[in-house]
Amino acid sequence: MQEQQDALRKEMPAYLRGCMLVERPKAQNFILGVIFFNSLTLGLATSPEIMERAGGLINALDACCLGIFVVEICMKLVVRRLSFFRSGWNIFDFLVVAIALTPSSGPLAILRALRVLRVLRLVSNLPRLRMIVESVLRSLPSIGWICGLLFILFYIFSVLTTSLFGKDFSAWFGSIGASMYTLFQVLTLESWSMGIVRPVMEQFPHAYLLFIPFILVTSFIVMNVFIGIIVGAMSEVAAANKALEAEAADGDPLRAEGLAKELSLLKEQIVKVESLLAMQATTKPDAKEAPCG
Repeated sequence: MQEQQDALRKEMPAYLRGCMLVERPKAQNFILGVIFFNSLTLGLATSPEIMERAGGLINALDACCLGIFVVEICMKLVVRRLSFFRSGWNIFDFLVVAIALTPSSGPLAILRALRVLRVLRLVSNLPRLRMIVESVLRSLPSIGWICGLLFILFYIFSVLTTSLFGKDFSAWFGSIGASMYTLFQVLTLESWSMGIVRPVMEQFPHAYLLFIPFILVTSFIVMNVFIGIIVGAMSEVAAANKALEAEAADGDPLRAEGLAKELSLLKEQIVKVESLLAMQATTKPDAKEAPCG
């Protein structure tokens, strides 16, 4: 199989064989190293002192990194052609590199600040990070419903706290908006006891009967549902990635052509075996009749 694939690669045009090198693990590791290095240069470029001393060198290194990214994208386009844009990660890489090519002056100059997005290419080049991001994106619809549930809970408790504590603690619970903001602080558990609940309990001793259930429902139950949704999405993404890898392996043109050649050879061998069996079947009666003669 490997010999057949090597033979098929040799039949390809030289430029296509060269562009296919970008798909190899060593090339991807090199691109990953360039992304790390470019992240360092982008950070150094934010220091005025460093730019005064070595600004020309940093800009030259940044341009070299950008040139490598452009060559990588072009090679992938040559190999994959239109199928390159079927992957959302490929489109993301293409847009990030395209933004970095915008002119440094004029109305599009503000987009140059977005060149720091090149650091996010680490996500698209590291499978584990990519799986986490895909899991979060896949879980967004379910998370949206959880956010809707949280809003309903916030609204109910905001109406209660505004009605009960609004007159005495107008800065915290004087309106629905103020109550929602205060309850959000309680949700984050930031100074919720000494900063908010205990001062309220000085005038309303049983106020804890309202705040503790709110914390239990929002901070612990709902947040655990968030985690459960993301973990479930991660398992689904992992299974989907395995299925895609299997389909990609089955859909490899080199492998498909190699399998087709193997099947044709097997068919030829089967035909030869059948012909030999037929010849033996015709010669056996003659062999039996010979002694009788």
